[in-house]
Amino acid sequence: MVERARWLAGRHSLAAAHRRSLAAADRRERPDRPLLASAARPWALGLLACCAVVVAVLGALFAHQTTADGFDRAVDTPIISWFAGHQDLALRLTKPGSLVPAAVLTAAIVIACVVTRRFNGAVLALAAVPVAEVISESLLKPLIHRTYLGSVAYPSGHTTAIAALAATLFVLLAVPPRPIRTGVLRWLRLLVLAAACLLCVGVGIGLIGLKWHYFTDVVAGAAVGIGTVCVLSLILDLPTVRRVFARISRRLRPPEGG
Repeated sequence: MVERARWLAGRHSLAAAHRRSLAAADRRERPDRPLLASAARPWALGLLACCAVVVAVLGALFAHQTTADGFDRAVDTPIISWFAGHQDLALRLTKPGSLVPAAVLTAAIVIACVVTRRFNGAVLALAAVPVAEVISESLLKPLIHRTYLGSVAYPSGHTTAIAALAATLFVLLAVPPRPIRTGVLRWLRLLVLAAACLLCVGVGIGLIGLKWHYFTDVVAGAAVGIGTVCVLSLILDLPTVRRVFARISRRLRPPEGG
């Protein structure tokens, strides 16, 4: 009887330790955790304000403009000259900002967030490009109506899309509320963010080389994409919204011992 009592006590102790371990893991990986660390939210607000100022000032300066100003000519001319014999390369550089590649990249981010139970990250990834494109294509382009070779150009929709995706990755990987401590994951995170930045630069250069956009269109498109992600991240981090994700998480959590 004494041995059985000890065996039962040991088993209960192991079960309790297992439950504590699961609870600790759930606290560390809870799917309703915020997108931004508390210290990062003021920076997100400041970045949002900067993006809004850039878009508004450039829009006011170039509203209804049909030709490049001196600044755009100085930046664009060397790029256009170099790509004069490399139009295929310029076109390939712009591809990540077009509809299908952007949708594929969005789907990959959403799947990764769902697998890791970051449902707010999945919503951010799903909303970032569509919301940014609505602002760019449906609001700003008709309002500013700056044209390039007869096409409405301000801001660049391709740049808006790729900047929104890059900013989403930055929120998910660079400024999470819990730091990534594993060495391999840190290097992988840096590689992904570096690749996202290179894609943004490549899209912008390709658009200028193809004479689809002025340099300032590209800058404004990046500001729209980044600013949109800042707004969405701050909204998704509101306590009310986080409680919704907590309820969803509880409903989707598998039963203990199942």
